[in-house]
Amino acid sequence: MRRCRWLALVGILLAFAGLLLWIGDSRARLFALTGEEALPSQMRGLMQWALQWTRPLPYTASHAVTTRYADLPPFGVNTFLEQEVEPAKRELAVQMIADAGFSWIRQSFPWYDIEIHGRGDFEDRRWEPHRSAWEKYDHIVALTEQYGLQIIARLEAPPAWTRATGTEFGAFAPPDDLADFGNYVHAVASRYRGRIRFYQIWNEPNIYPEWGNQPVDPVAYTEMLCLAYQRIREADPDAVIITGALAPTAELGTWNPAYEGNNLMDTVFLQRMYDAGAGACFDILAVNAYMLHSGPTDQRLAPNLINFARPLWVRDVMVANGDAAKPIWISEMNSNAVPEGLPDTYGRVTLEQQARYAVLAYKRIQREWPWAGVTTVWFFKRATDAEIDQPMYYFRMVEPDFTPMPLYEALSAYLNDLTPTLYPGVHPAHAWQLTYSGDWQAPGAADYYRRGAPGAALTIHWEGRRLTLTPGPGVGVCRISGDDGGPAREIALSGEPVVLERHLWRGTHTLTLIAVSGDCSVASLTID
Repeated sequence: MRRCRWLALVGILLAFAGLLLWIGDSRARLFALTGEEALPSQMRGLMQWALQWTRPLPYTASHAVTTRYADLPPFGVNTFLEQEVEPAKRELAVQMIADAGFSWIRQSFPWYDIEIHGRGDFEDRRWEPHRSAWEKYDHIVALTEQYGLQIIARLEAPPAWTRATGTEFGAFAPPDDLADFGNYVHAVASRYRGRIRFYQIWNEPNIYPEWGNQPVDPVAYTEMLCLAYQRIREADPDAVIITGALAPTAELGTWNPAYEGNNLMDTVFLQRMYDAGAGACFDILAVNAYMLHSGPTDQRLAPNLINFARPLWVRDVMVANGDAAKPIWISEMNSNAVPEGLPDTYGRVTLEQQARYAVLAYKRIQREWPWAGVTTVWFFKRATDAEIDQPMYYFRMVEPDFTPMPLYEALSAYLNDLTPTLYPGVHPAHAWQLTYSGDWQAPGAADYYRRGAPGAALTIHWEGRRLTLTPGPGVGVCRISGDDGGPAREIALSGEPVVLERHLWRGTHTLTLIAVSGDCSVASLTID
């Protein structure tokens, strides 16, 4: 009898342990679906996720087209280097960014700080001695070249002299004469031709106060964008133009007297931009994607829901307007680790969650959004702690005295230990995740494919079930070998897609392709 009781007790304990394991696993699965960590929120999120399948969902054309400018290393960070008075601090910031493994900075070149006193006047006479207004920006550009970073230059923020009303309608209101803006962007692009390639026109034009204390205006913004596109390309034909990052919002442009402004839903604003002709005036569309009230894994989709999945709705508008070949770049990404006692304007997470969420956000973008390109974390640091009483301050990666926060440490560990991997979608031959060795050439001006001389090798780390190669023109032979221990085999290429590997279950694999003879070439790789 005693033995039966002991067996029953052991059975109960084992069942209870199994239940705990099941609950723990389920909680992790629910977080992966809803981005919520509290069980009640997870259950509510699960119901919302289930109901979304009863209505149309966004179409992103993820497997239908190769997206330009989504093939570059995607890791970047926002900087305020122009606010650092000491050149040594600018350099330390850039060095820490490079050491962490980032490839980009998104840096403002504020109009008010460059053409300060009047039209065509690039001297800074606010301090003694007077100096060139370009001086510190020249230093910033030189630092990024020294440390191997690229710049996304934000062109924005007019000086007061460009408006008859000065700052009456806000410091960010557009100028009275767009020609003045055109001259400014032309001056920046002319000075940094061949050194800066990517220019972003304005920031968050669909919300207050980024368009000033007045109704936002997608048609007026489109006029500004198209003028900037024209003037920058005049100065540098190789420049790439990025739209102002659309802020994630579901408001419909209702005037709010509390702050003398209004916000307009990102998808509505974008469609009105297209209606005004914006499709011919940009190469990359930008959005901001924050984790405001749920984590980066949130898969819920609704037209009025603001979560990390919001870019899918913007992508749907792009595809509907024939712009599937253009990418989305995420200009600002982060969650807010504001302490208790301050308003949770942007949500509230712990420092540990902020660090963990940023890594998960990068992983999700790579795994699920092949049409997404560079994502820049908001933000590296502020020059001082003057804003320590404001929620915005708590997006920082590094304190003003350069003390790293957990966010910096987590991203540095992730980026420095990363194995670049291709995930489901269509990827061009020059995708950053591919490792080429030996003699690979881009024949003539056609850089959309790579042709390998005999012995040239390509290593592909990929995750999925099927890997398909679309070759360039011509006939050739390649040898491929996988990580499954099987013998290498040769494949003939004749311009048609060829399945390189196929597996029953989705998994992570490594494949090596070696050019043998003829035109062994790569135009794109598709993973299903």
